[in-house]
Amino acid sequence: MSISLAPVGRETVQDRVYAELRRALIGGLFAPSQVLTIRGLADALMTSTMPVREALGRLISEQALEALPNRTIRVPPITLERIDDLLRARVLIEGEAIALAAPHMDAPRLATVRKIMTEWQRLRLGGNPQTVDREVALNQAFHFEIYHACGSSVLIPMIESLWLQSGPCTRAAIFAFSEAGESDAALFHLRILEALEAGDAAAARAALVADISRPFAFLRDKLLSEGVTA
Repeated sequence: MSISLAPVGRETVQDRVYAELRRALIGGLFAPSQVLTIRGLADALMTSTMPVREALGRLISEQALEALPNRTIRVPPITLERIDDLLRARVLIEGEAIALAAPHMDAPRLATVRKIMTEWQRLRLGGNPQTVDREVALNQAFHFEIYHACGSSVLIPMIESLWLQSGPCTRAAIFAFSEAGESDAALFHLRILEALEAGDAAAARAALVADISRPFAFLRDKLLSEGVTA
């Protein structure tokens, strides 16, 4: 009996639209509370509205975007509750991933992580707002080069989902740090790398928790100083 199946392996327009919107969200290219329109995104992506609509539906189901009662779509706002919830989840899941990765960080992978960190640090010290997109990409590359050594096919998609939801917060924190004159972010990455080079899983987890917690704590304090209570 012959079975007729559709060809697989060819990326659809919807897949490409979803991947680009996902990249933009992880990179913090959309601001917290920003309202997105299907037509505006379709024009920017130079495509029709249908693949944009379908991609947005996927992102809403992943809690990266919100559907509002008036049928508009927005990036979730930064609230104290959301900051605390995202931080708690990231500490638990990414902390476990880096602890699992520590014994598997061989010399080539450590060299790659150090190379990424060096470029990221150079851009951070430059203080050029035009390099923020590259900084965000390098920060992501630094972390995921480590996480992929954890050996878990379950944890990686969970971490990607958390980064998807955290992207706007990360972007807001970068600009908040810049406004406040903060410049010691590289120290946290250095501590992570030193712990991994020593093969110390507990120290790597602790350094990662400090790195993740810093921007969320900074944003939390900023909201409180602005009178936000929920």
